[in-house]
Amino acid sequence: MSEKTHRRGFVEKTAWTAASLAAGMGIPAAAATYQDGGDPSAGAATAALPRGKIKNLEVSRLLLGGNLLTHYTHSRDLRYVYSLAREYNTDDKILQTLAVAEANGINTLIIHYVPHAIELLQEHRRRGGKMQWITCTAHAMVSGGLDAFKQQIDSLVAAGTNALYISGIEGDHACGFVNDVSGPEAEQRVGAPRTELLAQALEYAKQSGLPVGIGGHRMGVVEDCEKAGLDNDFYMVTFHHHKYPTAKLNFDSRWCALPEELAALMRNVRKPWIAFKVMAAGAIPPQNAFR
Repeated sequence: MSEKTHRRGFVEKTAWTAASLAAGMGIPAAAATYQDGGDPSAGAATAALPRGKIKNLEVSRLLLGGNLLTHYTHSRDLRYVYSLAREYNTDDKILQTLAVAEANGINTLIIHYVPHAIELLQEHRRRGGKMQWITCTAHAMVSGGLDAFKQQIDSLVAAGTNALYISGIEGDHACGFVNDVSGPEAEQRVGAPRTELLAQALEYAKQSGLPVGIGGHRMGVVEDCEKAGLDNDFYMVTFHHHKYPTAKLNFDSRWCALPEELAALMRNVRKPWIAFKVMAAGAIPPQNAFR
């Protein structure tokens, strides 16, 4: 190159390109050009999306997932994809993503506890964003027990989360499901359910006064919690079909072993259900996944 690309010029060109691209996609320009100090909702007519309620929290029925924002890509053995996601999802790009989502009617994000990611969510709010957060620990109960879980719950509440949930890995392990979630023995228990541990975690989290859910990657988690009569406000359980080439790869490629059975079970559960991994971490196109 004959001349250096200065940061200001790069930002200006990138913002213009983002706005042009967004216009072609039907994304409000104010969201596409979201920059330092700007209001992410300024000049953008927020699109309407259907909403539901979890306790007293009004939630858009399409949510923003947090894994890619924390660079957790489920890219199997394609290790370079993790680095690619990290390089692409800079702080500025994450803030722009939040603004675009909010401008298109998504009012809630789900994410696990990563301190820097939480700081970015707080920055989004400082700039005028109103995105709600449903958060969980970084699987603290599995690695550090109930005390570690409580510490991270306290941090999330202090940071400004709108709802909490026991993570899917925590829910799985407490119910005896420790086999590889993508493997052929995903639904086989290794140990007896410890729903009393979930009850203790749930009781502590509910002291915050926020809605509190229980997550899982196996339908047995829901069955155990319902049988034990746990007082959770919602479930967050993986749900997707198997009509994609790598569904039976048995390695970081499937997160819902029994979709038909799970659907039948959830029809009789009266608590709200947030289905996640609906696109099987990007393996299923959205038009196919959601219909």
